[in-house]
Amino acid sequence: MGEERRNTMSREERLAAKLRENLRRRKAQARALDQGESSTDHAHALPKREPNG
Repeated sequence: MGEERRNTMSREERLAAKLRENLRRRKAQARALDQGESSTDHAHALPKREPNG
């Protein structure tokens, strides 16, 4: 995305582009986590919280 194009985009277009970028990044992170979980133990994972009841 060039600087000139960025200046002419509407707010909605900028937000949509950021959302798409964020979704791609999160999907890549999820894929990396899925691949890593199958080959390593869960020592680095956060413990699950038990509900207070």
